[in-house]
Amino acid sequence: MKALLDTHAYLWMLAEPARLSPRARKACSDSRSVLYVSVASAWEVAIKVGRGSLRLDVSLAELFSQHRRSARVELLEVKLSHTLEVAALPHVHRDPFDRLLVATARLEGLPILSADDTLDDYGIDRVW
Repeated sequence: MKALLDTHAYLWMLAEPARLSPRARKACSDSRSVLYVSVASAWEVAIKVGRGSLRLDVSLAELFSQHRRSARVELLEVKLSHTLEVAALPHVHRDPFDRLLVATARLEGLPILSADDTLDDYGIDRVW
């Protein structure tokens, strides 16, 4: 399976895998899966850490380098086309990071691994 990880799914995969659904946990543990985390997720985590609403046990750099590589997760750069696609999305979700992840998933042809069922209203494939 190929999938784009929502920010919470990436964090849970690394630190709290029991919070993942059985299907998501299987996708994350299957060595044949190709999982991606967006640079947008790193930005989202950095903002939350900076304002104190999220605490990490490791540095942000470790989270998106060493831990990402050990979990076999590929980093997906944000492209101009991803940001422009956000304008084409219906106004279902107010979170700008989720909107960018949805746009990225649409353009890259990837399902998104997320517990957020609001994303279903975008007509994308969501794995949970």
